[in-house]
Order: sequence, then structure tokens, then C-alpha cells
Amino acid sequence: MFWIVIILSVLFLTAGAALAYVVGAAAVLTFIASDNARYLAVLPQRIFSQLDIFALMAMVLFIMTGEVMNRTGVTRYLINFSMSIVGRFKGGLGHVNILTSIFFAGISGSAVADAAALSNTLVPAMREQGYTNQYAGAVTAASSVIGPIIPPSIILIFYGAWMQVSIGGLFAAGIFPGFLLGAVLMLANAVFAHRHGHPGGRGTPVPAFWSSLLKSVPALMLPTIILGGIVFGIATPTEAAGVAVAAALLAGFFYGGVSPKVIWQCFERSAILVGSIFMILAAAACAAYIGSLEQWPQRIAELAIETGLTGTSFLLLINLIFLIAGMFMDIPMALALLVPLFGPAAVAQGVHPIHLGIILCLNLTMGLITPPLGGCLIVVSAISGENYWTLAKATLPFILVEIVVLLVITLVPPLSLYLPRILGFL
Repeated sequence: MFWIVIILSVLFLTAGAALAYVVGAAAVLTFIASDNARYLAVLPQRIFSQLDIFALMAMVLFIMTGEVMNRTGVTRYLINFSMSIVGRFKGGLGHVNILTSIFFAGISGSAVADAAALSNTLVPAMREQGYTNQYAGAVTAASSVIGPIIPPSIILIFYGAWMQVSIGGLFAAGIFPGFLLGAVLMLANAVFAHRHGHPGGRGTPVPAFWSSLLKSVPALMLPTIILGGIVFGIATPTEAAGVAVAAALLAGFFYGGVSPKVIWQCFERSAILVGSIFMILAAAACAAYIGSLEQWPQRIAELAIETGLTGTSFLLLINLIFLIAGMFMDIPMALALLVPLFGPAAVAQGVHPIHLGIILCLNLTMGLITPPLGGCLIVVSAISGENYWTLAKATLPFILVEIVVLLVITLVPPLSLYLPRILGFL
């Protein structure tokens, strides 16, 4: 019976059925196959309890914040400010792309949103300066991975809700790894710029630093409001997210990009995204319930012990599993399905849950720039007009660089845990 459920699930996925429907149906069939059908009566209550988490309200508000900032023209001011800092170096626009992603990461919390915003602006600008379309798209896709690492992060909110971990602690833990990832990507861009003769260097015209800074202050205030409020304990993540929406609207008014039509589009798009996410979470709650009844997490922990995988070796295995999962699955679905299975087992092995959250977040986000699906690759390919597989090939060197950073973060826990410790989250 179990094999019938697996085969049907694969067939439906291959036919193009939505992942949420397939997982939900497979979970219900598994209840029947495992002689747990009597628990189906409790399933609606179980689903509601998994969704009735106050921290998820922050996710909704951060999505709204990102939509407002995307549609009110904040990106061009961040780009100008980034250009005034690193535009004069060899491969300057590549550096600008990465630095803008770092700034934008502190606003949207979404890799796909960052990729879409920068594909519309920086990819054409890089082409005009003499970069190939493949490289411009590749660096845009690769730098979008920074988005969910530097707070606020929608993915880390999901993880914190599922694992009952401090979201403020997770946000603090993502700061150093996020900046490390950005710095290493800029180093890689510098190497490629000198190797391939990219534009930039002395004599390149760049915007004046102080005027760019003054014009970008409203945009730069948003990360300060979000991070300062959460990290220093002034506000909860949900409160900070609410303030961020109001601040985003004020910044939009300052830049002249707010109108009734824009506000309606922000609400409409946010409602669609949130609705689709909660459908995924509801389906995953069904799978998590049957998993707890069948004691799948305990079996995974026992299997790890029996095979001798403990500590670092077990953590590296989880890295591999989540990296592969990110290639094929929606991130909320992968978190909801896999975290209840592997999270408790990893914590039992001595891995700190905050450190684990940063590792899993980076793994799954890297899946967005990795074939065969790669959500960010799809977005950049569609907007830039570049062939998907050509773009994937051009992104491969950056993926290898990011895997090295992932291994460093995995093997050096203080990179993630130092800031949460000194801020009192541990």
C-alpha cells in the first residue's frame, strides 16, 4: 500500500499537479495505509494548530513590506548608493549587483523578489556596459541567495515557527553568515572581472557618494528599523514587521511611487502569495502529523546512530539532503516536511537549533539557483531573456563558491552563534 501511495504521488507530480495537493492527498492515503484512519477526524484541528502560530503574522507583513518596496522604486536609489561605493572597481557593476542584494536583503527577505527586482534594473545596465547577458544574469541569481540569510528572512520565520526557536535569535544569527556570503561573492566577481576583462576600474564615472547617501536614507532606514527593533529587543518580529510596512509606505511617498493602484497591487499580490504559502503549510501539517504518529523522526535518529553518523558527519548528511530538496521543492514545503523529521534528530546530536536554522536556510535557498527547477533562475531567465540552461551553466561557478561558504558556516558554529550569544538570545 505504501508503494502505491509513493507511485501515485510521483505520477501526479510528473503530470504537473500542485505540490500542496499531492502532499496532502499522499498524507491522507498514508493514514489509511498505515491503519491510522481513525486519526483523520483530528486532522482539521491539527492543521489549524500548525497554522495558528503568531510568528507567521510577521511573514505576512514582511511579504507586504517587500511588495511595497519593489513597486515604489526603492531599488534604483539603492543601486545608485551601491554604485557610489564600489562602482569604480574592476567589475564594478557586478559588485554593485551583490551590494544591492545585501541592502535589499534587509528589506524584502525573499530571494525571488530580489532576483526579480534586480533583473529588471541591473541586468540591462550590465549589458549596456559590456557584460555578457549570461554573466549579468548569473551574478544576479547568485547574489539573490543573500536575501533570506540577512534578516528579515521569511524562511527563518518558518523555521522558527516549526522548531519553536527564537526568531530574534535566528535573525541575529544570519547577519555574519549573510555578510560573509556577500563578501565571498564579491571576491569571486573580482576574480572573474580580471580574468574575463569586465568593464570598470579607474576613470569609471560613479554617482557622488554623499548625494547618493542622502537620497537613499529612507530606503536604508528600513533595515535599521527591522533589525534594530528585533535584535535589541525593542519589538517582537511581528511588531517590527508592522512598523516596516508603515515605514515602507512612508518611503514610497517620499520617492513619489505610492498611488491607490500601487497599494491595491501590493495587497493583491501579498494575498496571493500568503494564500499559496498557507495551502502548502496545511498540506505539510498533514504529512507532519502522520510522521509523528509513525515516529519517523525517532527512526531517523536511530538510523543515524546505527550507521555511526553523529555530530558533524550527521550535519553534513543533512546539508546534502536539504540541498537536494531545495532543487526540487518549494522552500516552505521542504521546511515543513523535513524540519520535523531531521530537526529534532540533529538537536539530539548536539547541534544548536539556531545554527541548524542558518544552515538549512542557506541550503534550501541555494536550491533556488540550482537546476532542474531553480525558482530564481526561472525568474532571471524570463526577465533577462536568457536561455534557462545557459544561465544555469553560467551560475555554476558561483554555486561552487556558495557551497564552500556553506561548509565554512557548517563547520564553524560561532559564525552563526556569536551574535545571538552576546545579544542574550542563547
